[in-house]
Amino acid sequence: MPVTATAWLRTLRGGSQTHLLEAGDKQHYVVKLTNNPQGLRTLLNEWIAQRIMRYLRIPCPDIEIIDIPQSVIDASPKLGIERSKVVTPPVAGWHFGSRYPLHPSLHGVHDILGEAQLLSCRNLHHFAAALTFDKWTANADARQCIFYRARLVDVMDDDGSDDFADSTSRGLVASMIDQGYCFNGGYWDFPDAPGFGLYYRADVYRKIRGWKDFEPWLERIQCFPTSVLDQAFGELPRAWMTPRDEEELPILLERLFRRRSKVASLIEATHDRYPNHFVSWR
Repeated sequence: MPVTATAWLRTLRGGSQTHLLEAGDKQHYVVKLTNNPQGLRTLLNEWIAQRIMRYLRIPCPDIEIIDIPQSVIDASPKLGIERSKVVTPPVAGWHFGSRYPLHPSLHGVHDILGEAQLLSCRNLHHFAAALTFDKWTANADARQCIFYRARLVDVMDDDGSDDFADSTSRGLVASMIDQGYCFNGGYWDFPDAPGFGLYYRADVYRKIRGWKDFEPWLERIQCFPTSVLDQAFGELPRAWMTPRDEEELPILLERLFRRRSKVASLIEATHDRYPNHFVSWR
């Protein structure tokens, strides 16, 4: 069931003009509106991509359908899409929400870190995981992420990279966000440029020494079940889809499934084109 928005907090940066809202479940959400400048397919891409990432066990925010009532829209003149200094409010109803990891007024969440802080992030190995995902899904954007302090057991995977002693250990972690340009955004195709999906800071890849560092995610993609895609498609609100989208989305997902065998070669092409991002990979 959708979660009902109760208050608008602020506008956030980015081309899709997201907003931070508080909801009735006492959580906070980064909300992409149905009238966002990047189109309705951005919402569909976000939903499907998150379900894939969760199956692959790549850290990413929880997602929800956010029901924005007219009362919240009327009380929030900045809630909407701004063009030429004119804000067009959203239609009351269902929009896409990505859960904000911490209380926004009590804890820090960052999208840019200094070098020392970045290298102290406890799950940098998940940038290799994200690259496998981004190559598979043809994410036409650079890799986006946020950093915050959390219990490591809530973020780390059972992939042998965990370096914490108990469930109370905390540290700086990365969570992968903003999957709207997967499947080449609204084009729903797979152009496969070597630079797609790379994080702008090469430091996050400096410990990659070879193919072993892309496991177990490459294997998980090879063994990916179609049921995950079927379930994700079934969960999507039909209000987010045009008749053309309903016809073309199953075709897109079938093409995605057939691309599983290409992922390693796409990573290799990225390594060959950007060797300075993989200084330890021989």
